[in-house]
Amino acid sequence: MQIWPHHLYSVSNDKGSTGFCAAGARRWWAFHDLSWADFVAHGIDEAELLATGDPRAVRVVEHAHALTGGPERG
Repeated sequence: MQIWPHHLYSVSNDKGSTGFCAAGARRWWAFHDLSWADFVAHGIDEAELLATGDPRAVRVVEHAHALTGGPERG
Protein backbone atom coordinates (compact mmCIF):
# COMPACT_ATOMS: atom_id res chain seq x y z
CA MET A 1 0.00 0.00 0.00
CA GLN A 2 1.19 3.49 -0.80
CA ILE A 3 1.37 5.86 2.17
CA TRP A 4 0.69 9.56 1.53
CA PRO A 5 1.10 12.83 3.46
CA HIS A 6 -2.61 12.87 4.37
CA HIS A 7 -1.99 9.69 6.36
CA LEU A 8 0.68 11.50 8.43
CA TYR A 9 -1.56 14.47 9.03
CA SER A 10 -4.57 12.44 10.17
CA VAL A 11 -2.99 9.78 12.44
CA SER A 12 -3.07 10.13 16.24
CA ASN A 13 0.26 11.56 17.34
CA ASP A 14 2.38 11.05 20.46
CA LYS A 15 0.53 13.82 22.29
CA GLY A 16 -2.93 12.36 21.77
CA SER A 17 -4.00 14.87 19.16
CA THR A 18 -4.31 14.42 15.41
CA GLY A 19 -1.47 14.46 12.91
CA PHE A 20 2.28 14.74 12.92
CA CYS A 21 3.60 18.25 12.27
CA ALA A 22 5.31 18.85 8.93
CA ALA A 23 8.55 20.09 10.53
CA GLY A 24 8.82 17.04 12.77
CA ALA A 25 7.93 14.71 9.92
CA ARG A 26 10.61 16.25 7.72
CA ARG A 27 13.21 15.73 10.48
CA TRP A 28 12.05 12.13 10.93
CA TRP A 29 12.32 11.55 7.16
CA ALA A 30 15.86 13.00 7.10
CA PHE A 31 16.90 10.92 10.13
CA HIS A 32 15.83 7.78 8.25
CA ASP A 33 17.55 8.97 5.04
CA LEU A 34 14.26 9.24 3.15
CA SER A 35 13.36 11.96 0.66
CA TRP A 36 10.55 14.19 1.90
CA ALA A 37 10.07 15.73 -1.57
CA ASP A 38 9.77 12.29 -3.17
CA PHE A 39 7.27 11.24 -0.50
CA VAL A 40 5.11 14.31 -1.09
CA ALA A 41 5.18 13.78 -4.86
CA HIS A 42 4.86 9.99 -5.02
CA GLY A 43 4.04 8.60 -1.58
CA ILE A 44 6.06 5.76 -0.09
CA ASP A 45 5.46 2.03 -0.12
CA GLU A 46 4.51 0.77 3.32
CA ALA A 47 7.32 -1.81 3.26
CA GLU A 48 9.94 0.93 2.92
CA LEU A 49 8.36 2.87 5.76
CA LEU A 50 8.12 -0.21 8.00
CA ALA A 51 11.75 -1.07 7.23
CA THR A 52 12.75 1.90 9.41
CA GLY A 53 11.68 -0.17 12.42
CA ASP A 54 10.19 2.94 13.99
CA PRO A 55 6.93 2.64 15.99
CA ARG A 56 5.65 5.85 14.38
CA ALA A 57 5.97 4.24 10.96
CA VAL A 58 3.94 1.27 12.18
CA ARG A 59 1.28 3.63 13.54
CA VAL A 60 0.99 5.49 10.23
CA VAL A 61 0.76 2.27 8.20
CA GLU A 62 -1.89 0.82 10.53
CA HIS A 63 -3.81 4.09 10.31
CA ALA A 64 -3.65 4.06 6.50
CA HIS A 65 -5.00 0.50 6.45
CA ALA A 66 -7.80 1.47 8.83
CA LEU A 67 -8.81 4.29 6.50
CA THR A 68 -9.02 1.91 3.55
CA GLY A 69 -10.68 -0.95 5.39
CA GLY A 70 -7.61 -3.12 5.90
CA PRO A 71 -4.53 -4.38 4.10
CA GLU A 72 -4.73 -4.53 0.33
CA ARG A 73 -5.03 -7.98 -1.09
CA GLY A 74 -3.63 -8.90 -4.39
